[in-house]
Amino acid sequence: MKQTWWKEAVIYQIYPRSFMDSNGDGIGDLKGITSRLDYLKYLGVDVIWLSPIYKSPNDDNGYDISDYQAIMDEFGTMEDFDELLHEAHQRGLRIVMDLVVNHTSDEHKWFMESKSSADNDYRDYYIWREGKDDTQPPNNWGSCFGGPAWQYDETTKMYYLHLFSKKQPDLNWDNPKVRKNVFDMMTWWCDKGIDGFRMDVISMISKTKEMPDGKVTGFYGDYSPYCVHGPNIHRYLREMNEKVLSKYDIMTVGETPGVTTELAKQYAGEDTKELNMVFQFELVDTPGKYGKWTDEKLPLTELKKIMSRWQTELYGEAWNSLFWDNHDQPRAVSRFGNDTPKYREVSAKMLATCLHMMQGTPYIYQGEELGMTNYPFEKPSDFRDIESINAYSEWCESAGVSHEDFWPCLLFRSRDNARTPMQWDDSEEAGFTAGTPWIAVNPNYKEINAKEETANPDSVFHYYKKLIALRKLHPVIVYGKYELLLEDSKELYVYTRTSDKEKLLVVCNFSEQNTSFTIPEEFIGSPCLISNMENTYNDADIILKPYESFVLSNE
Repeated sequence: MKQTWWKEAVIYQIYPRSFMDSNGDGIGDLKGITSRLDYLKYLGVDVIWLSPIYKSPNDDNGYDISDYQAIMDEFGTMEDFDELLHEAHQRGLRIVMDLVVNHTSDEHKWFMESKSSADNDYRDYYIWREGKDDTQPPNNWGSCFGGPAWQYDETTKMYYLHLFSKKQPDLNWDNPKVRKNVFDMMTWWCDKGIDGFRMDVISMISKTKEMPDGKVTGFYGDYSPYCVHGPNIHRYLREMNEKVLSKYDIMTVGETPGVTTELAKQYAGEDTKELNMVFQFELVDTPGKYGKWTDEKLPLTELKKIMSRWQTELYGEAWNSLFWDNHDQPRAVSRFGNDTPKYREVSAKMLATCLHMMQGTPYIYQGEELGMTNYPFEKPSDFRDIESINAYSEWCESAGVSHEDFWPCLLFRSRDNARTPMQWDDSEEAGFTAGTPWIAVNPNYKEINAKEETANPDSVFHYYKKLIALRKLHPVIVYGKYELLLEDSKELYVYTRTSDKEKLLVVCNFSEQNTSFTIPEEFIGSPCLISNMENTYNDADIILKPYESFVLSNE
């Protein structure tokens, strides 16, 4: 197995709008990020992944880009970015950009030209189709954010495809000019000195020529057989690698909805010359009562089955990305742990232990290292996320689902849970801004904040710091082989990691019950690398307290 810096790195995702505001306008910005680099260096992470900072009208908080080579006005200037990049590099921190090239904003100059006339030079930069008739779109596909995936344009009397918001028209990657423009833009950023790309919904850039009706699931037809892992996806990514990626010492991770372990080996195999790794969503995209919307937690046996399949089937063939949450998911401790005051800290540490001891590159989403929780939204107008707002409208106002039934599901799964401001201290607005924040600060910021946790050696923050340090001391954590134990346990997640020189035993109690466990003989009396309890593990038969976790090494 090849050893590389990005396999050994720990990555920290920043959602710039919610990280740190430097000028009091209530919106996080680049200068704010620069001001907090020492915090990230102290935590011990190696790479910062920035969610989009490009010029955007913000229909989808920056994932609708109107200029790939300019900075969003609210975030600052290109000079501010250059300063951030320089200051990060001075501290040994790398910067990875979010690359959003399945679609642009409808305010991008390419689309403004494309829609101006049917024979414009940019017409074929996007996907246009005639309607079925005067009143119906080309097919029955639905968009990810609710509503149809087609938008009628009055100028040329045709529809354009948008798999997300109607202000996010999909690019036509079959057009070589589109690919060249994208590759030139990527080269421009690499020459500036960035350290890689996280590629938004990259598995969706290639579509079939035929676009028939899809199988109806929920309100609309399913586009995925025609738009996900499309016919030319690997050819286009190999072309991207040849023209851009292979020329720089950078890391790449593809967001690949719908990916399987076999497909992951094609995207991110050791020798496929496409990407370094992919994000898979099998764990976090489990279906709920209303599409993705649910308030039910995944049973531990199912969680273990999914995690273990990726650990074992990719081993030696492709590289894993490890994450519990991100800007599109609810807070990890609320979803997979227990966010009540009694168990929040210990379960946050347990989740961190479980993930960071696995094989792959771990990603920490801002605030996860503090054990930040979901937000107690009270009414629909509290939301800012287009997906959440549209979902409430579609299910409650159009489909007739009662507010009482749908509301707990929205509270549990809304993307806005991850987007409330970073909680820096216990001052007003959690130290995020001197103004009024663009979205409300979680009211628990007086108890959960970076100032308190960095000063407390027993905090969630310092537990993450220790896990990150262990990863750099023990190569078995990065490269060792994974094996699941106690597959059928509904309370315990137990696995080993093995290399030539060392073997680890990782034990995590995912329940709020005391749970008995017998330590395998080879680990009895072994030193404990880390534990979220002040226990010793010298006896064979032990009782784990609620959410207890520990790691033993036989070295």
